[in-house]
Amino acid sequence: MDDETIINLYWQRDEKAISVTKEKYGKFCYTIAYRILHNHEDAEECENDTYLDAWNSIPPQKPSVLSAFLGTITRRKSIDKWRKKNADKRGGGEYEISIYELENSIPDEKTFDEQLEVEELAKIISLFLRGLSPIERNVFVRRYWYFDSIKEICERYDFGQSKVKTMLLRTRQKLISHLEKEGFLE
Repeated sequence: MDDETIINLYWQRDEKAISVTKEKYGKFCYTIAYRILHNHEDAEECENDTYLDAWNSIPPQKPSVLSAFLGTITRRKSIDKWRKKNADKRGGGEYEISIYELENSIPDEKTFDEQLEVEELAKIISLFLRGLSPIERNVFVRRYWYFDSIKEICERYDFGQSKVKTMLLRTRQKLISHLEKEGFLE
């Protein structure tokens, strides 16, 4: 079933929308959650919470790209769950490693909240990513959106570890420069 038909099911408040969404995007949502949480039960819970959020959000929202809409919900739910579970301890998952790598590239929440809305930063980062070569963009997104390990990225693109690490470092440096140019970093 195509995405437009699925979205129309949500708008009609037809409960079939959830089962069709799970059938088409269940593995996608579960994978995002699992890469962050590294726990099957928690990943399944976040996947199911995604369907509930989609049900509650559509309508009034009408996502133009259903997969991105669902992926964003799953990612947010998973990160929230990870933060709750790890409030007093540090974990060793790819989420933490990825965030550590990026922490000097993007402004912290306090600084950012004082300067612009979250949506504006997202637009600027999106424009930055569009300016990268396809391979740079894909490697960056695999690492910092899907939380792929360096090893997984190497296997996916048939690169050596040093190439991937260097590519990610240079892309983060370009991001810092881009954010400085846009006035987000001093």
